[in-house]
Amino acid sequence: MELQWIGASFVLGLLAQRLGQPPLVGFLVAGFVLELLGLRIDASLQELADVGVLLLLFTIGLKLDVRSVLRPEVWAVTLLHAGATTIAVAGLALGLAATGLAAFVGLGWSEALILGFALSFSSTVFAVKVVEGRDDMGALYARVAIGILVVQDLAAVLFLAGSSGKLPSPWALALLGLVPLRPLLHRLLALCGHGELLVLAGVAAALGGAALFDVVQMKADLGALVAGILLGASPKAKELAHSLLGLKDIFLVGFFLTVGLTGLPTWTNLAIAAFLLLLLPLKGALFFWLLARFRLRARTSLVSGLLLTNYSEFGLIVGALAAGKGWLSEDWLVTIAIALALSFVAAAPINARAFDLFRRHRERLARSESPTRLPDEAPVDVGDATALVFGMGHVGAGAHDTLRARFGDAVVGFDVDPDVIAEHTAAGRRVVLASATDAEFWERLHVDRERVQLVVLALSSQEDNLVALRQLRGERFRGTIAAAARHIDELPDLREAGADVAFHVFAEAGAGFAAHALAHLDADPRARTTGAA
Repeated sequence: MELQWIGASFVLGLLAQRLGQPPLVGFLVAGFVLELLGLRIDASLQELADVGVLLLLFTIGLKLDVRSVLRPEVWAVTLLHAGATTIAVAGLALGLAATGLAAFVGLGWSEALILGFALSFSSTVFAVKVVEGRDDMGALYARVAIGILVVQDLAAVLFLAGSSGKLPSPWALALLGLVPLRPLLHRLLALCGHGELLVLAGVAAALGGAALFDVVQMKADLGALVAGILLGASPKAKELAHSLLGLKDIFLVGFFLTVGLTGLPTWTNLAIAAFLLLLLPLKGALFFWLLARFRLRARTSLVSGLLLTNYSEFGLIVGALAAGKGWLSEDWLVTIAIALALSFVAAAPINARAFDLFRRHRERLARSESPTRLPDEAPVDVGDATALVFGMGHVGAGAHDTLRARFGDAVVGFDVDPDVIAEHTAAGRRVVLASATDAEFWERLHVDRERVQLVVLALSSQEDNLVALRQLRGERFRGTIAAAARHIDELPDLREAGADVAFHVFAEAGAGFAAHALAHLDADPRARTTGAA
């Protein structure tokens, strides 16, 4: 049985990737294929899926800035969008029921509202996968989108808890005692080192938090999220999240398979799911408009909104609960599952071209902006800069330090992650919060362009480097542009896009390492004595 799951997932995941889709689309299709072949969800696959979701929520907690959830552009947008979507879908469903359309006949207000509520959610799994693929978890658009998803998930947890007819155990108040234990938990995490023990600690924390919440009759998913939040301020949190990345992805394959294995669709299910797919542009447009009203720039509002323009696995969970209690027909559960899968298929290529879409429709989208901006999107003033470094990871930080030997404080670094900014600022580097892929960044950037001699692109992905190159050439930048590639086959594309210097990170790392070793050899009197002998 396991071989069939793995084989189907691999083949269809690879096919999806070759067609320009994320592998998760192939995993969903694999589930439908396995369902067609007569396979069913068994206990082992369900456990695999459950652990995948728990690890996902745990890693979200590790990276979550709780303060961002409390911002109006997060909680207010979430509540307004959820309320409007629930009422609009419910009204549409009742209207179709009034026409005598068979699939909607019999729907009352309660059923229609549950259906609208289930379809108001956006997929945490999809959004996190897209953002992680870009390595943009610290970017403002990602923080806003993930914050909205967390508020949605909390709403789903409250619904599930209320629908169960059970109140949390009085012992649930004892969970507050976990907060003073944070320093101890951080210390234990630090003792785990850097290897497999750290990964095991992360899995134990995620499953342990889930089990603890389950014991006091609270949602296990919320327990995994809270466990991640408790460990999120630890110095090891970023390393732990990175260590769990591959393991989490493997377990999430089980989740996508279970979605496809929900049931065989009928032509009616497919037709209604296709109709629901047509509602997604309205869902995304509402997100865009609300975010723009809350003083986010058009680019941030668009990219965040596109991340949220899909249906959600939590909507499927809500539908399953409603079907189990007889509040909604089980036929609707299959329809929601198909709509979820189709929304992923539709959303994947659109999100892959999100930044290009903004550049094409920039002027039209900018008309929706509020006259005032959030502080995070204020103008950037680096008027005296001579060298710019985009992407302050290990490569960018090394480049920044080397350039300072020649240009001094006229070297300015840029990154999208506030934590990275704080770390480099504390180390004495001049670093600013901004993104080179932002079409409006160059309008917000106050710099003497004649002074800038060199731009170094050390962004996290080839796509981001290429977008930044196009932006620079579009701004008619006349200085030298150097771009880093993680794979040797990416070098020709960088040169074609306009990079004056394109280098392979790992090849250059080897050369740099050897240069350091030789410099030490030349400076070491013992080495000279040995050589003379």
